[in-house]
Amino acid sequence: MTQHRCTWVPPGDDLYCAYHDEEWGVPEYDSRSLYEKLILDGFQAGLSWRTILYKRDNMRKAFKGFDLTKVARYKEKDIERLLKNEGIIRHRGKIEGAITNAQLCLRMERNGDSFSDYLWSYVDGKPLQNTWKSDKDVPAKTLLSEAIAKDLKKRGFKFCGPTIIYAFMQAVGMVNDHVVDCHRFHDVKAMG
Repeated sequence: MTQHRCTWVPPGDDLYCAYHDEEWGVPEYDSRSLYEKLILDGFQAGLSWRTILYKRDNMRKAFKGFDLTKVARYKEKDIERLLKNEGIIRHRGKIEGAITNAQLCLRMERNGDSFSDYLWSYVDGKPLQNTWKSDKDVPAKTLLSEAIAKDLKKRGFKFCGPTIIYAFMQAVGMVNDHVVDCHRFHDVKAMG
């Protein structure tokens, strides 16, 4: 029996199906993992998620497992090395943004405000539960994603507009946007 998934998942794409079934919408509270997903969503700007998903392993290698301390130390020579890496998205602004964002996450941590606690404070520490009947009902951004994006930008974060932030919120489970007839809807809802 075929399981019903959110319609944005291309049928027959095993990697995409696994992402949807095992990761998307699962609440993530680890600051390093949240940073990784924010960076990947930022790299997606202007591209398809499929492109990012298929380059994710290369991105993880290129960005040292998205280790905040290591990425924050990247210099011009590292940027030049990354710009030559055909296995990743080679966009100078996005690469520089990943470095800047790592530095800002570490600054928050040094000031006693974990990146995870900061993000999850916007939803009182638990996922928002939506009950969309169709993927067409799911918004591209919300007032909440606009507020988070505005504050992140004020702090100096890059590639974090309201649409990117909403996609990020969906990916890390801050919001459950699996449609109600998706086989993952109830499982993800139970995690909140």
